[in-house]
Amino acid sequence: MKCLRICAAIAVLLPAAAMGKPGLTSASWGALPDGTAITRYTLTNESGASVSFMPLGAAILSLTVPDRNGRMADVVLGYDKPSDYNTNNSPEFGLTIGRFANRIFGASFTLDGVTSHLTPTGRGNPPMTMHGGPEGFATKIWKASPVTTRDGKGLRFTLVSPDGDQGFPGKMVATVTYVWTEDCRLILDYTATTTKPTVVNLTQHSYFNMAGAGDVLNQLLTIDADFFTFALPNNQPTGEIRSVHGTPFDFTVAKPIGQDIDADDAQMKANRGYNQNYVLRRSPIPGQLAEAAELYDPVSGRRLTISTDQPGLFLYTANFISTTRPMKGGVTYPLRAGVAMEIGQFPDAPNQPHFPRTTLLPGQTFHARTIWAFSAD
Repeated sequence: MKCLRICAAIAVLLPAAAMGKPGLTSASWGALPDGTAITRYTLTNESGASVSFMPLGAAILSLTVPDRNGRMADVVLGYDKPSDYNTNNSPEFGLTIGRFANRIFGASFTLDGVTSHLTPTGRGNPPMTMHGGPEGFATKIWKASPVTTRDGKGLRFTLVSPDGDQGFPGKMVATVTYVWTEDCRLILDYTATTTKPTVVNLTQHSYFNMAGAGDVLNQLLTIDADFFTFALPNNQPTGEIRSVHGTPFDFTVAKPIGQDIDADDAQMKANRGYNQNYVLRRSPIPGQLAEAAELYDPVSGRRLTISTDQPGLFLYTANFISTTRPMKGGVTYPLRAGVAMEIGQFPDAPNQPHFPRTTLLPGQTFHARTIWAFSAD
């Protein structure tokens, strides 16, 4: 991959001190308002490209990769201190989302004749549970441990969620493992087990900006999806699956994110931009990864290619981001400063019988894999 060649060249040109120590390092990173100390972990490859994490929400804090000339930039949005991640972090920058990412409308679902009533998020009408509830996985402190996998060295976060957590049945043990490779791939592996029949949908909620600054309106996006799940202006899926062709939701051919973002579409207007789930083209071989999306910045040459074994990609273009609150580096972000591409199951899938099933039973292990591959040209 070209990223590997660029990274190798950077390793020759930069002194070790400028690159950061290869491998896994850790350092104290302040505390939460309740006094809980937070450690910042960083995986660095030989080129100096790196990813940083923390146990709160098993979050990604930074992701620094080179452009076509070897210049490094952090390409994910975030904050400067851990307390910001659990204090009015409405964008949910960088967090691991669960038990069920995205929306469950009615704040309930029925499985095997048993209805589970979930903790609703806000006061919507109809009520809904968003991203696992107000105290979902993104708000929890996960246990971190270094691991060595067949793909390389990484960091695994583990969370034990008790039976009844936010109304979800079953004690669930969830893990997310991050591996950062020499060719600038971040491999994300999820697992989950349960003691009772339940539902699961885990995702990563990073916002990307391949330029490292400004907005993403001129960055080119491709999504390998011919269909999307139609939703009402309040984002409630109707169950209908529509073709993207001839609509502003069509990214089957690369186009600037801003090209159709102000289109005359009810859901687009209600959300000030993209807030939409895509039905990904999948590999004919079960469990095999397929390319899902590509994000490219023509100015820097940085490119992100996403592959996954999951059925959906939820696109959100930071349409309600604060433009006055200081963010990472003390700067304020412009509107649409990043784009979230949440890989996982479809919104409200437990209540939509023809959507892919999200049921997890005792004795089963949920597995999901996503790869973010970074390059530059």
